[in-house]
Amino acid sequence: MTRTVRAAAAAAALAVALAAGAGAAAAQGAEVPFGFRHDSSLPVEVSADSLRVSQADGSATFSGNVVVGQGEMRLSAAEVRVEYAADPAVPGRERGATRIRRLHASGGVTLVSGNEAAEAREAVYAVDEARVVMTGEVILTQGPNVLAGDRLTVNLADGTALVEGRVRTVLQPGGDR
Repeated sequence: MTRTVRAAAAAAALAVALAAGAGAAAAQGAEVPFGFRHDSSLPVEVSADSLRVSQADGSATFSGNVVVGQGEMRLSAAEVRVEYAADPAVPGRERGATRIRRLHASGGVTLVSGNEAAEAREAVYAVDEARVVMTGEVILTQGPNVLAGDRLTVNLADGTALVEGRVRTVLQPGGDR
């Protein structure tokens, strides 16, 4: 499903839920449980159409159909810039070995884990902090539930997320029917 179609579907679902009074809410911020908890010490695998490396600032930029995977989490975008940091304390490696510090994704970013997915214009994944911040027309889906806002901060260590900005949500009633 394309981002435009998903955004339109989310907007339509929000409108119907608001009209029907089906538990939709609007707020300035909302913290939600999130299934993106994972081990950020796992290797990060990246595939893309092209790669540009800069020795000057210690970065690498992957472009075109970029997919980043770590454990069960997948991030896709048009472009991802990887920032490296010196890591002299890595056992078995020479002093000055590098590790991934931060990833900057842009151009239709999608973050997926299990049955949860988040979409935005941009995202920054701070690997050491186990935190992903997504900005720009954020849409979060958790099964049949939809949550939209301006900014989504995901704490990968404890599996929580904070949605900020004008938050709009549709919660599907549970139970046996």
